[in-house]
Amino acid sequence: MATDRRTAILESAARVIARRGVRGLRMEELATEAGVSTALIYYHFTDRVGTLRHTLEHISDRAERYTSDRDGSDGPRDARQDLEQSLLLEFQDVPEVRENSAVWGELRASAIFEPELRADLARATLDWIYDVAHLLGRIHPTTSAPALAASAERLTGLLEGLATRWLSGALSLTHARELVREAVSIELHRLGAE
Repeated sequence: MATDRRTAILESAARVIARRGVRGLRMEELATEAGVSTALIYYHFTDRVGTLRHTLEHISDRAERYTSDRDGSDGPRDARQDLEQSLLLEFQDVPEVRENSAVWGELRASAIFEPELRADLARATLDWIYDVAHLLGRIHPTTSAPALAASAERLTGLLEGLATRWLSGALSLTHARELVREAVSIELHRLGAE
């Protein structure tokens, strides 16, 4: 039961942040959105920063699920297909993905004004870079770890920028996905040339 309420609070926090931004997150509004008391929020997360930290973990876990889950219906894929699919799944016109991208962008931007979130964001970013570097390493297993990490950092940075443009309507979903495919090809070519 406590886990259900905790999850409901985190889902609600993601909705509120996506709608109002981090600076617009008020514990009273979050409590109303989640259907709980503010005291319960403080019980689970201690304070506003704790709520933001746990929301970051929550959206990272959600992204991990929707970018790595496979139903097996599309048959076996090779390492390149796994890499592309993982990155392309960041661009789906479904509420959960749009919300996750918006919340990630809001949390990233808020670190400018709320330095207590920087370490958590840096850790989440490094985890993402590591995951992408691992996928790149499956394609180019003899490439050095620093080269794989640099390539993964370029790809994840590009995805963050493209997601902002996509969510704001400056870039179509189709074009964003085309740019991701092109970037993957360029990075794989660069790694293969080393």
